[in-house]
Amino acid sequence: MSKYIVVTGGVVSSIGKGITSASIGRILRSYGLNVTAIKIDPYLNWDSGTLNPYQHGEVFVTEDGMETDLDLGHYERFLDVNLSGKANITTGKVYSSVIEKERRGDYLGSCVQIIPHITDEIKLMIKNIEEDTKADVIMIEVGGTVGDIESQPFIEALRQLRNTEGQENCMFVHVTYVPYLRAAGEFKTKPTQHSTKELRGLGINPDMIVCRSELPLAADIKNKIAHFCDVQPKAVINTPDAHSIYEVPLIMHSANVGDFIINRLHLDVDTKPDLYGWSTIVEDLKIDKPEINIGVIGKYTELEDAYISIREALKHAGAENKVKIEIDWIKADDEFNTDVLKECDGLLIPGGFGERGIQGKLEAVKYAIENKVPIFGICLGLHAMVIELARLNGYPDANSTEFDENCKYPVIDMMEKQKEIKNMGGTMRLGAYPCLIKEKTISYEAFAKKHVLERHRHRYEINNDYRDALEKMGVTIAGVSPDDFLVEIIELEDHPWFVGCQSHPEFKSKPNKAHPLFASFIKAAKEYNKNMDVKKA
Repeated sequence: MSKYIVVTGGVVSSIGKGITSASIGRILRSYGLNVTAIKIDPYLNWDSGTLNPYQHGEVFVTEDGMETDLDLGHYERFLDVNLSGKANITTGKVYSSVIEKERRGDYLGSCVQIIPHITDEIKLMIKNIEEDTKADVIMIEVGGTVGDIESQPFIEALRQLRNTEGQENCMFVHVTYVPYLRAAGEFKTKPTQHSTKELRGLGINPDMIVCRSELPLAADIKNKIAHFCDVQPKAVINTPDAHSIYEVPLIMHSANVGDFIINRLHLDVDTKPDLYGWSTIVEDLKIDKPEINIGVIGKYTELEDAYISIREALKHAGAENKVKIEIDWIKADDEFNTDVLKECDGLLIPGGFGERGIQGKLEAVKYAIENKVPIFGICLGLHAMVIELARLNGYPDANSTEFDENCKYPVIDMMEKQKEIKNMGGTMRLGAYPCLIKEKTISYEAFAKKHVLERHRHRYEINNDYRDALEKMGVTIAGVSPDDFLVEIIELEDHPWFVGCQSHPEFKSKPNKAHPLFASFIKAAKEYNKNMDVKKA
């Protein structure tokens, strides 16, 4: 029987519920426990696939092909597990399932209501994950802020879950923000008190309160919160702003969070927590020299969360190569100028959709070719590489049919199976697909094996009609699908590091194991930086 830890948030959104939940999970993993995670998103969308990155950040893709909330990426990176798409429960999924059952007559003429039908469906989805994973502990993060209308059915379902599973098998962690008023020179606990009161009004008394703050809280502040919010003083945990999100498990571990939870849930553990490996990762991420500048050329660069897995994968690769990664977020708009690339040791063009910004990406590819700068193209980045290579080698009107349906040389075209699809959500090539790596290539050297499994999210592919032409241009087809029909990875001869892949390797990178292509890319950027320093000297 699984134990449940429910994480809610109060005061403001975006205070780090996901990182808190993932950190608790990491701590419990250090005791040898099997931990999985669920993210509840109260929006009516069925999944995250059609949400604007400016509103919701990155769409994270699971191994089984679900487009999910970015917090599942945090869970996978912290817990070192692959989660199922079922781990992202949305209002859209819940209501869709209930309505489908109603139409089938499953409710035998009952008047279908929020309670019990919606709340029962939420509990069923949670129990299904317990059945699938057999986890010792299930972390459940409730998106949004306590008091939101959208989250109330979920809060009620989790209150019911506590009653059905038993108090000893379910605990609640409330994450709040404690602001510091500089004018008054003091922290204010009133928002936390009101937030906790709101939660208690919904029938849930938190067992632990995690206080986010810019600066560390003094003992008297934590005691005040414990007194007014009716929790034990040792259950008020402060997580001030840290150097890295990967420090948070260590901060919480130093506050004995693991032992508190073990005792509260009567978990049977026979090993002491071991976070030595994790602390080593944190130290590697703190390295200051040498500093490598990576230019990320994208269309959503104003919001880092739109490329959060890219950012983290670069950090992981930096730690593995013992370098500090500085990311230059470069907007690929109409005013793009390659002068901004001159200080970059490596260029990365991430995935995306639509024509906006494509010209800047093409110019970045051309710059990398002419100046021998390491460049990594991911999904749309691969497409930009192929288009620019074709334009430089006798196909001046080469393009993707995504941008011009009637282009003369459609070097990138939609997959045949995609052409008949009308709906947008969940209809792309999604999830893990196998790839065969060609020997004696950069990619083979990176992976050190021939068969790999990588995650995808796209509709367009390299057009096989131009495959021979590309090879004559000096392109190496470094990775293909097992049937040799789809091009997965390309490289360029006579270039130090020019790799484009159709997949999204950033989704599989972990802090304790950087993705091989990212590690290889940063290694090449490090070498480029070293050579440039020699030239300057």
